[in-house]
Amino acid sequence: MDRVSIVHENFLRRVAAEDFPVGETDVSALDADEALGLYRAQVLSRALDLQSRVMQKAGQGFYTIGSSGHEGMAALGHALRVDDIAFLHYRDAAFQIARAAKAGQPEMMRDMLLSFACSVEDPTSGGRHKVLGSRSLMIPPQTSTIASHLPKAVGAAHAITLARRNRPEHAILARDGIAMCSFGDASLNHSTAQGAINAAGWTAVQGIPLPLLFVCEDNGIGISTKTPTGWVKATMSARPGVEYFEADGLDIFAAARGAQQAADWVRTHRKPAFLHLRTVRLYGHAGPDVVTSYLPRSEVEADEAHDPLLYSARGLVASGAATAAQALALYTDTLEEVAQAAQEMVDTPRLRNAAEVMASLIPPRREVASGNGPSVERRAEVFGSDMAQIDQPQPMSRLINWALHDLMLEYPETLLMGEDVGRKGGNYGVTQKLHSRFGPARVIDTLLDEQSILGLAIGLAHNGFIPMPEIQFLAYLHNAEDQLRGEAATLPFFSNGQWSNPMVVRISALGYQKGFGGHFHNDNSLAVLRDIPGLIIACPSTGDDAALMLRECHRLAREEQRVVIFVEPIALYPMRDLLEAGDGGWMRRYPAPDQRIALDCVGVHGDGDDLAIVTYGNGHYLSRQAQHDLSALGVAVRVIDLRWLAPMPEDALLEAIGSRPVLIVDECRRTGGQAEALMAVMAEAGVKQFARLTAEDSFIATGPAYGATLPSRSGIVAAAQALLAQKTD
Repeated sequence: MDRVSIVHENFLRRVAAEDFPVGETDVSALDADEALGLYRAQVLSRALDLQSRVMQKAGQGFYTIGSSGHEGMAALGHALRVDDIAFLHYRDAAFQIARAAKAGQPEMMRDMLLSFACSVEDPTSGGRHKVLGSRSLMIPPQTSTIASHLPKAVGAAHAITLARRNRPEHAILARDGIAMCSFGDASLNHSTAQGAINAAGWTAVQGIPLPLLFVCEDNGIGISTKTPTGWVKATMSARPGVEYFEADGLDIFAAARGAQQAADWVRTHRKPAFLHLRTVRLYGHAGPDVVTSYLPRSEVEADEAHDPLLYSARGLVASGAATAAQALALYTDTLEEVAQAAQEMVDTPRLRNAAEVMASLIPPRREVASGNGPSVERRAEVFGSDMAQIDQPQPMSRLINWALHDLMLEYPETLLMGEDVGRKGGNYGVTQKLHSRFGPARVIDTLLDEQSILGLAIGLAHNGFIPMPEIQFLAYLHNAEDQLRGEAATLPFFSNGQWSNPMVVRISALGYQKGFGGHFHNDNSLAVLRDIPGLIIACPSTGDDAALMLRECHRLAREEQRVVIFVEPIALYPMRDLLEAGDGGWMRRYPAPDQRIALDCVGVHGDGDDLAIVTYGNGHYLSRQAQHDLSALGVAVRVIDLRWLAPMPEDALLEAIGSRPVLIVDECRRTGGQAEALMAVMAEAGVKQFARLTAEDSFIATGPAYGATLPSRSGIVAAAQALLAQKTD
């Protein structure tokens, strides 16, 4: 007999015999109706677990990781308000069921079965995954995340605090609400979890309100690796800034008492707390997992003897809320009801093609209030002494700074966050003066943890803010990139467009810093960003374009709910000259605040018919130098600046190329670089002659060899001549 059947038969036999776990239940935490309601939620969660396995065997269901043993989470569904945002562990079906009952939503059984069946009628994901989640229940959907949802929970809690004074147009979280996130004891050890908990404590000890409840469901094992006895309590009971609570999640009455105490503490003190909830894991990790292959049978049987439903039945009998026979009948009736409802799933419609699957990759546009911007007087007041220079040519760093000023003036929900963005003025001074002019609630100095920076942004976006997080250097993104790939960019997809977390992520990036920093500060690989579905990647090369594109990026986030990456070429921040010292050829004037560059536009420089150079970023700067040199050699060149790396403006690009031969200049590496996609575009469009000049597949060195592996002015000239020589031949 398999373990699922053993647990089921044990429950039937033991409840019928009133053979309950040894001990007594303090039933004072719940009245009879509450206890019965939570038991129903627990039983429905168990019945759905059983049915998911039946559906998988029949080819009607596709994912069977379950909640059995974690039914005590129904207590959290009872203790928290329906409008408290909840980021759930994948074993928390009982929480969602209990919350649905509290909200008066009776369809949760059918909704979950639709999710099991990957039905297009699934109200959460539209058939894209078996997920917990519900827009109406304030549960953003999660898939099989380990701990990646914890940083955004920190952000959501902070968003509740910030919105009390500066409430965004699209705020959804209650002013007195709290945020909750749950996870397993094994997930606690993940660096993402540790970073989020550390960020919460770091914030709280500074006196900044952060109403957040961490819930650790401790079943003592992660897949097959045991958690050391006492590890969770030892590591969490004395964390600075985080209050520790513990409760027995096997006993629904004890769990309810502990959950209520922890939730009330967070709501009253507006500080983070950690609830350590004892659970067990029944049946193993997931459907195909044979738990006795890595655990002694005696240990498996010991966990099965602590089935939470047995504890709940004991409490119901002890409190007089139900007899053993009534508890047993509710269980068997629920199993039958779920099995009957599952029969409806046999012919349920499912996603049929790529278009249907991809329909929710891009979130829907939303209505936003229009404004006239700040008054002339208010703008002059905020810009201060900068107004005297605003009509003069400036380098890119200054124009980005002014664009940020205007965006923050016009849109109060716009926030900046990152390491050193505040008093120091950000990386290379790009955010200078913003902290003093807009205050620490809108220009947020964070701790040194990119996962926390991006998680903060995601959570803020959940409550209607438009976050603009800064990552100091592109190489720093890599240890936090899953916050974009696994959380921000996937949310519309897995929620069928019901949830989004729009933002503009500013990254100081790319190479050509003369002798500074090596590959940690000169990273010329965008590959980890280019393959994330739905992500927009912008890369300006001139200061005026940077201002215009940043405004469009902000609009894309605010109106179209997009996640946007704004890649700022570090070496071009201070660039003033183009061809010779003092010529000021790369300085630009600040464009009027109402102007933008649309997502489908490229930059075109020159009308030469001999050659088109397609490039971006530092490559644009170098190509303009090479354009001058080639002109002196009698070669007329048009330089095309891509501006937008994803989605690539192919129509505008091909129109600008016309019938010219094409040289692609890509400062990123030959493998995984933008040039790969551009070469494919050229081939598919039937461009007759094209070639590429890229960076070598190498990290960037510190010192005089900083540019040795990168395209150069002379290298572009040589590559152009070689391409045109082929044409002549």
